[in-house]
Amino acid sequence: MKILLLLCAFLTFGTLPASAQTAPAKVGLTNRMFTDETRLNWEGTAKRPLTTTIWYPAEPTATEKPVVIGNPARPLFLAGSAAQDAKFPAGAKRFPLIVLSHGTGGSALQMMWLGQTLAAHGFIVACPNHHGNTGAEEKPTAQGFLFWWERAKDLHVLLDKVLADPEIGPHVDRNRIGAAGFSLGGATVISVAGGLIDLKAFETFCQSPEHDATCDPQPEFPDAVKELERMKQDPAVAAARQQAGASYRDSRIKAVFALAPAVVNAYPAAGLKAIKIPLAIVVGDGDATTPPATNAIRLAQHIKQAKLTVLPGKVEHYTFLSECSPFGQTVLPYCRDAEGVDRAEIHRTVSQMAVTFFQRALSVR
Repeated sequence: MKILLLLCAFLTFGTLPASAQTAPAKVGLTNRMFTDETRLNWEGTAKRPLTTTIWYPAEPTATEKPVVIGNPARPLFLAGSAAQDAKFPAGAKRFPLIVLSHGTGGSALQMMWLGQTLAAHGFIVACPNHHGNTGAEEKPTAQGFLFWWERAKDLHVLLDKVLADPEIGPHVDRNRIGAAGFSLGGATVISVAGGLIDLKAFETFCQSPEHDATCDPQPEFPDAVKELERMKQDPAVAAARQQAGASYRDSRIKAVFALAPAVVNAYPAAGLKAIKIPLAIVVGDGDATTPPATNAIRLAQHIKQAKLTVLPGKVEHYTFLSECSPFGQTVLPYCRDAEGVDRAEIHRTVSQMAVTFFQRALSVR
């Protein structure tokens, strides 16, 4: 394990490969209504949706426009800028691919600040809205919130879908694929890297004096545990729970970037031994939602090759959500960072760290 404070992070990540020092490319954005034909939705009424946003390098003449979250006339978040359905650059080479996983109750667009920056530096980035656990759907489900390992399956199917997509797949360098995730998305990418979940270990931790906020009902769906308890006799629920301890390693993924990872105590030390690929972990020192000591730091302590960066200055968990509009700042507590924390600057710093990490880990030139 290598622990870095922000100053050290600049020293470690600040000297970029030549490819990172070129002018950023225009960024294209496209959407796909993928479905997972191997699983039903949580209502059992249709194949499982895997609605996905994809960012990618676009042709130089593409016109980028602002992307917002919420009512366009009065948005809550300012996601970024991109050119909708733009063409790839003429004669473009194949680009490395990053699959990206959002946090609990979040959405793909909440991670656009990271996806856009990676795309501007030559990556294709695909982020699904995790069914049952996304604000992009009408309502959440208890299974979507509490059966975390199902998200790892989402990324596996997403890779299949993107690689088979007639417009995106031919542009992907299949030998250079990575994964990144925030919060519960951070746990998701730990699973696809080879981490094994042990629900009993997590329950024991949550009953101990060391328990943290990851054990508590989450504000995005506080009744999830009670609702799941009411469904415990459902055969589909029982079957899904029994799959928690399976391996969801995807050998196509060669490097992982985990941002403020959650529920790390669901991965006992023995369950982390299988992770052999490069791993970067970033967390804010003011994170009370996924406290560093019991999550990011613990994860790094058990993975020899992990590099951990702790951002000082009271950087909180929700600082890693999209920038907020003036309206969002007045109505959403998630928009209120600690005094002195510049969310936009944190995004720039962390996204550039991700660019450099993946360029090195995936041998991108």
